[in-house]
Amino acid sequence: KCFVEGVFDVTNDDLCHLFEENELDYEPSECILRREVSNNGKSRAFVNDTPVNVSILKKIALRLLDIHSQHSNLLLDDSVFQLDIVDTIAAHNDILSQYKESYSRIVEASRKLKELKENLAKRQDEEDYLRYQLEQLESFNPQQGEDEYLKLQQNELTHAEDIKVALGSIDSMLCGDNNDADGVVDTMNRVCQIMRQIIHVYPSAEEYLTRLETALIEVRDIAGDLSGKAEDIEYNPERLQKINDRLDALYALEQKHHVNSSEDLMALTEDIRSQLNVLTDASDNIQALQEEISSETTVANKLAAKLSSERQKAAGKVKEIVEKALAATDTPAAKFVVDIQSRKELNPYGMDIITFLFSANNSLPLRPLAEVASGGEMSRVMLALKALTSRQMHLPTIVFDEIDTGVSGKVASSMAQIMSEMCKEVEQQVLAITHLPQIAAKADVHYHVYKEDVDGRTLTRIRQLDFEQRIAELAHMLSGSKVTEAAMENARQLLQDK
Repeated sequence: KCFVEGVFDVTNDDLCHLFEENELDYEPSECILRREVSNNGKSRAFVNDTPVNVSILKKIALRLLDIHSQHSNLLLDDSVFQLDIVDTIAAHNDILSQYKESYSRIVEASRKLKELKENLAKRQDEEDYLRYQLEQLESFNPQQGEDEYLKLQQNELTHAEDIKVALGSIDSMLCGDNNDADGVVDTMNRVCQIMRQIIHVYPSAEEYLTRLETALIEVRDIAGDLSGKAEDIEYNPERLQKINDRLDALYALEQKHHVNSSEDLMALTEDIRSQLNVLTDASDNIQALQEEISSETTVANKLAAKLSSERQKAAGKVKEIVEKALAATDTPAAKFVVDIQSRKELNPYGMDIITFLFSANNSLPLRPLAEVASGGEMSRVMLALKALTSRQMHLPTIVFDEIDTGVSGKVASSMAQIMSEMCKEVEQQVLAITHLPQIAAKADVHYHVYKEDVDGRTLTRIRQLDFEQRIAELAHMLSGSKVTEAAMENARQLLQDK
């Protein structure tokens, strides 16, 4: 595994609420941030030995440390970065958060509105066909279990004569016929009479008599029911034709809609009805979303106007600080302006487009900074902005990784002075990675970073330097590979001036 760990003293940094919000132990004198990366690429993050999401680690780290990388000057061509600078100085986080929430609601409602309109357009093309299908289904009006009921009715009417003859025969067998032939009922009656005659001499017959009498009652009921059924059944060709027609229509509908029963047709009817209701409701939903967007846009416009007002105030402060820093770094005639243009269309940050304008001297017009500033001028502007924003944010630690690109001599010394003032004025810890002796000499402590070959591997080392070693390294920076006595004396003088 690889372990990267930082220990911070946050006693004076007002971060207690940040730890409470994330349910973390607050140890102001020793806040420990740690990241572990295993060789399979997976990583874990910890704050004071408590596992956290990387987002929480980043949230806390951004309040403790800012790193200016070698390519950070390129951000000066980024309008969002420029906007962030002004917003940081304006310190209107509450208004900005409210605006972003309002804008987010507008975006979401607009997305839903677009989706709803697209769906509505598609369904409106199908509306006539859906209404035709619904009218056809509602007109037919399929019923629960209709398939089976009609099939039974069809069979009964088709075989009415056979059924009537069979029921007549059964009736004769049960009740006898007109020729006085005994039926089942008469026979059972006589059996019961005989059974009653022997009960007094054969008591066991009583149980059988009871069962026979019960059976006789049931047979009489069956005979009566069948006799009535036989009378009711008659061949009705008109009725049969209607049933056949209804069944044919039912099968045709089922085949058309690819379903298997009248219940499926009923479910389809409800589904089509629901789809048409959606079309009806869609108009109401569209109107509601349009009203929501209009209302939210009014809120967002008011918040955006407040943001613009605050940014206009902050722009003057940014201009003053940057021009002062430029003058201190040997560019006294340079002009720096924060140009704010407002648009009617809202964007994720309000209605403002911010551009940093720059002119190196009075004879040149103001133009976008990234287009006209040299590498050294970009470095000076960035240092001034970093000093300004870190002071505003009360940032405890800032790392400058070669922010001195494109400068040397007196300008480098002036930039080093700005870094030194950052430490004194706001008790900020500044780490500067540099190849310029004028900047390195201003530091309170020096570390030497170097590479070393060990057993065929190249390792990176870092060690703190004592006073004599600091002189030697500064002399090395001044004179190159061959350190001269003059360089040593010059280095000693630089440290003494410090």
